[in-house]
Amino acid sequence: MSESSLAIRKFSDLANPTRFLALTDRVLPWLAALTLLVFAAGLWLSFTTEGDYQQGETVRIMYVHVPSAWLSMMCYTVMAISALGTLVWRHPLADVSARAPQRRSAPASPFWHSSPARSGASRCGAPGGSGMRG
Repeated sequence: MSESSLAIRKFSDLANPTRFLALTDRVLPWLAALTLLVFAAGLWLSFTTEGDYQQGETVRIMYVHVPSAWLSMMCYTVMAISALGTLVWRHPLADVSARAPQRRSAPASPFWHSSPARSGASRCGAPGGSGMRG
């Protein structure tokens, strides 16, 4: 067996729900710890960085807004791909993975949608905003 076919076989072994859940049980505590460290670093940066010369203190909102927007978009993409896997192949893990991101994206969505409005910063090109017109 070649090296690439062995790697594909190992990856396809994760289609078995028992093996997949065993892997997630081992990996999840490490990923949770890494998440807490990165979250703490972002929170620390949001309080310790200086304001931008143009945007002032509102630039700090990017430490909350951008990661929550990326998280929400990733969760919605995973849900769409998993739903396709459920509809096309009727795989039991696809249904589980289609439902799992809902719990993670729902708390992040309010930050994604409301953070520019909360900061008082106007959007680019909006009437009265700074815009990109020069």
